[in-house]
Amino acid sequence: MLELIKSTKIDFMGKKRIAFIFSGILAVIGVIAVIQIATGKANLGIDFAGGTAIQLKFEKPVALHAVRKALEESSLKDFDLQDLPSVNKILIRVKKAEQKLGQTSDAVTGILSQKFPDNKYVVDSTTEIGPKVGGKLRADAAMAVGAAVLGILAYVAFRFKFNFGVGATIATFHDVLAVLGMFYLMGHEINLILVTALLTIAGYSLTDTVVVFDRIRENMKVRYKEPLESIMNISINEVLSRTIITSLTVLLTSITLFFFGGEVIHDFALAMIMGVVIGTYSSIFIASPIVLLWGRKKTFAKK
Repeated sequence: MLELIKSTKIDFMGKKRIAFIFSGILAVIGVIAVIQIATGKANLGIDFAGGTAIQLKFEKPVALHAVRKALEESSLKDFDLQDLPSVNKILIRVKKAEQKLGQTSDAVTGILSQKFPDNKYVVDSTTEIGPKVGGKLRADAAMAVGAAVLGILAYVAFRFKFNFGVGATIATFHDVLAVLGMFYLMGHEINLILVTALLTIAGYSLTDTVVVFDRIRENMKVRYKEPLESIMNISINEVLSRTIITSLTVLLTSITLFFFGGEVIHDFALAMIMGVVIGTYSSIFIASPIVLLWGRKKTFAKK
């Protein structure tokens, strides 16, 4: 098997304080993002905020700034534009429209027909979500992430021990908060696609953490006379090459999706890139140190 790194002796546990400070900052940003999302102050997509999304295909190329100017001059507020210049398409998202559902689409198409009479277009798709439905989707998304985290706790606690389950759960929750916080800081839209990415990241992070925990458990049986901190450092160094190869494989796939997958999954791929990096980091510097702090006593290692 290919080994990118051989015979390392890195003191990962010795860097846990620095890691905890860095992760604490990421977690605080993530909590702020959750609060902003719950109060509706974040950049919510129409999935959560309610509104209308209209995708138009023009016969000729159309400038995005010209469409924005035309809509603004017609007193249309709180909208986002996204262009696909290679196919002459424009996606218009109107959030929390004051008009009743069904009227927003007609208003937008009427404005564009008037402003661009020489450039005909067809409506590719229209999606409309009411505020109440958006609120329910937001609550369901939070429940889905919460259920996934609790499921991880139960699974790892059953396969290893409860303290290992706590370490894996905190690390996974940390990854979700970190990616969510970064998306919030970058001003990216919070929507169901991002929730899908967060659940995928949780699964990836758990897989990476279980590999590390498995090696720790094996070494605890044969190195029970050594301190637990030493056992963890040895175990992480032993699986480091495998962890890096796995992470690079998923990372390269995500980068490919980011650049060539199209606009629809652009944010999903970006979240996966962040999640793979943070998930690999948390498996080493968050999950294992939490288990270490929980069971420093010698009797724990012997058991």
